[in-house]
Amino acid sequence: MKKFWKSGDPFIWLTGVALMFSLLMIAGLMYLIAAKGLGFFWPSDVAQVRLKDGRKLLGEITDREKVKTDYSGESDTFTQRTQLKIGNRDLYGLDFRWVDNDEIEDITYPEYSVVLERREWGNMYGFIKEITGNGTVKCAGNQDCWPVLESLLPQYNKIYKEIKAIEKGEIGGINREIEHLRLEIRGLGTKEGDNREKINKLEARVEEQEAIYREKEEKLSALYKEFNEDKITMTSVDGRDKEMPVGNIVRAFRPNAMSWLEKASLYLSKMWEFVSEDPREANTEGGVFPAIFGTIMMVLIMSIVVLPFGVLAALYLREYAKQGTLVRLVRICVNNLAGVPSIVFGVFAVGFFIYGLGSTIDSLFYSEALPNPTFGTGGILWASLTLALLTVPVVIVATEEGLAAVPREIRDGSLALGATKFETTWKIVIPSAMPAILTGLILAIARATGEVAPLMITGVVKLAPELPIDGYFPYVHLERKFMHLGFHIYDVGFQSPNVEAAKPMVFTTALLLILIVIVLNLTAIIIRNQLRKKYTTSAV
Repeated sequence: MKKFWKSGDPFIWLTGVALMFSLLMIAGLMYLIAAKGLGFFWPSDVAQVRLKDGRKLLGEITDREKVKTDYSGESDTFTQRTQLKIGNRDLYGLDFRWVDNDEIEDITYPEYSVVLERREWGNMYGFIKEITGNGTVKCAGNQDCWPVLESLLPQYNKIYKEIKAIEKGEIGGINREIEHLRLEIRGLGTKEGDNREKINKLEARVEEQEAIYREKEEKLSALYKEFNEDKITMTSVDGRDKEMPVGNIVRAFRPNAMSWLEKASLYLSKMWEFVSEDPREANTEGGVFPAIFGTIMMVLIMSIVVLPFGVLAALYLREYAKQGTLVRLVRICVNNLAGVPSIVFGVFAVGFFIYGLGSTIDSLFYSEALPNPTFGTGGILWASLTLALLTVPVVIVATEEGLAAVPREIRDGSLALGATKFETTWKIVIPSAMPAILTGLILAIARATGEVAPLMITGVVKLAPELPIDGYFPYVHLERKFMHLGFHIYDVGFQSPNVEAAKPMVFTTALLLILIVIVLNLTAIIIRNQLRKKYTTSAV
């Protein structure tokens, strides 16, 4: 037995079991997130629940659970209950409702029950009563109105997109131009005195833009009028009527009458909407495209900054600095820096980057806009630099280990052939250590993508009206605030007024964030493996 323990075999079994449990926990977590998140897009059947007291409910069955009925401790009695997503928030004041199974008389699935996904007030469950246009009734009843509704929805979705293009694109661009001209006029007044000729020209351009603005406003007004022409009246399962503009409907479907193929098609279209559209309803519905864009852009900026700084610092420490007490002290500080809580980096970034660097940039280059800050407030640049600061110890440590693993014979051979120290480092040592450098970058990306705390005070917002990149000069706006998937999860999960409605969105966004981390890491791993094959002399 003593020989067995000394052989080291127990530790091999111990590490193997630990690895197995780790993999099982990761697989279980992924399964839970995927199961809870991906099912969110599937169009479930709509159930009509008739209660024993005569009341009726209509909606999707979303959950079932067993709850204790006696909390006095005298007995352990339980009852089953069912959760229904009943929607119609504007009628009932809530989206979800629990019903004890003992109260249910029967459950049926009416073929003509309709689900309306609306731009406001969430889903509407009910039956079509009629559709009117300009005060006249176009159709009445479920069967007659369904084809009319299907033909109207594409038209209104097209009008909606046109309205948003004018509001966010054209009118937004005019507003930016007017603001820019006004700041230019203000700057001329403070820097060059009363230069009337230039100011008059700029004021004339402002008037031109204002005239264009009025034209767009008139066009927008006409589109809104057209947008509200046709109205649909729905009847809820308890007999209440609700009239709304057809333009307020994103999509309509009758899940009880749909085939499996039709449901799969709708499922894919909803998934595409999730990754390509803007959010709606306080982020609990719609898509997360601005958050995906912000997350990836922030990680890319962070990588561009952290990689050269981390590699240069490691090169100096390993290749050029005289090894001694001071260098050892620096290494200890770098290693300890990796363990500092991320919120501390955020607080430091607010003071150094935003109030220090940002305010200086504003006073030098954007003085005409003051006291409104341009760079002296949170933005994607400062958030990316904060994460670069947070992750630079990881890159330094990984790069140093890579440099240490390069055999000394390679360096000596290069120097013996007449290469300088710089040429040896640049052409021999760094390429050989590149796999380790990329390993550091992979770890940095993985940590930066999931960080939320420092971003909350350096530039991330709940809803960003504009992306950091657009079609207006200078095209890349590093001073803008942005959305982030990690903060989106926190906001929807813990700040949403409608917790039950937000739950699927939390799981789906978490799954998306994990997939983005995997894709970014896989890209770096593939590059690293290619470099490792190329520089086979590396011992890394």
